[in-house]
Amino acid sequence: MKRLLLLTAALGAASCALAQTRARELGVPFEGSTGPLNAITDVVGVEVGHATLISGQGKLEIGRGPVRTGVTAIWPRGKNTNDPVFGGWFSLNGNGEMTGTTWLEESGFADGPILITNTHSVGVARDAYIAWLINHRRAPGTNGRPGGFFALPIVAETYDGFLNDTNGLHVKEKHIFDALDGARSGPVPEGNVGGGTGMMCYGFKGGIGTASRKIEGYTVASLVQCNCGQRRQLSVAGVPVGAEIPLDRPTAALLPKEETGSIIIVIATDAPLLPHQLKRLARRASMGLARTGATSGNGSGDIFLAFSTANPGAAAGRVPVNATMLPNDGMNGIFEATVQSTEEAIVNAMVGAETMIGRDNHKATALPHDRLRQALKKYNRLR
Repeated sequence: MKRLLLLTAALGAASCALAQTRARELGVPFEGSTGPLNAITDVVGVEVGHATLISGQGKLEIGRGPVRTGVTAIWPRGKNTNDPVFGGWFSLNGNGEMTGTTWLEESGFADGPILITNTHSVGVARDAYIAWLINHRRAPGTNGRPGGFFALPIVAETYDGFLNDTNGLHVKEKHIFDALDGARSGPVPEGNVGGGTGMMCYGFKGGIGTASRKIEGYTVASLVQCNCGQRRQLSVAGVPVGAEIPLDRPTAALLPKEETGSIIIVIATDAPLLPHQLKRLARRASMGLARTGATSGNGSGDIFLAFSTANPGAAAGRVPVNATMLPNDGMNGIFEATVQSTEEAIVNAMVGAETMIGRDNHKATALPHDRLRQALKKYNRLR
């Protein structure tokens, strides 16, 4: 039954990729020009896959449910290549986890997919990707040993315990395989899908969101797993939407009084940037987050990664290779595109989400589209 529910959710997510309403369609006046999909997959080669687990209802029984969780996989060059990408990462507030970052920092390369799931499923996601490599006879980092390899997967998390039986450890190896193998280019489902299934964002239902920008011949795009912020903080296009749509009393009584959520932000670009420049890009994601009102509280795990699909083959062999880079003086537009796409991806995560009832009948209410438009109109910000 769980397998059936997983497949049903996955098929539903795939079909809603084209049907979901997005923030621009509601009249939110974002800055900048988007790519054709307004998604991270506008960066050529990037593939995204989700495995979504939804089952059970009512009282929490650890190990049985209710289950509201999943995993999201981002392949920088697609799943059919071993070619790493230049990458960099940044922790705005480290109350969270992103594995593999010590080697990312040391080597300057992100090797393989970026996986995002719930807090207590990081380990199974990491181990499952290694199993996937073995099953597919893929050998990154051969380390001079014939037939042997080691892998240091990148896996990040946010906490979904308000809605999900987190301690039930429902994400299994097969679900990671589904996300990895099911990754595709094209439209990206948002909201209650993949790793974002059980997440909250500014006291609304949150989850996965994405957006892109075209700038000076390059594409810059963001994908977020949004589980951060408090309702009073939420700002959309400069409008205090959180104050205009306050929490109802029952939900307010259940949620923490201080910020304890998290957000994972992945930035992709085809601009030729080196690792130190990509770390600079990852830092700029902070400014897109700040535009939506977050202050990155002590309990929030706000961890960001940026990668570039330029310079293919830069990690190959043992002889010198030529790599191109954009001069630092040419990066201002890339910085701005990062901030803009991150801001929009966060709002898209909420706009794309649907109201969800989870463990112990906890209710996560979706951002109401009509009231969002009313708030924008009130402040003369409705496009």
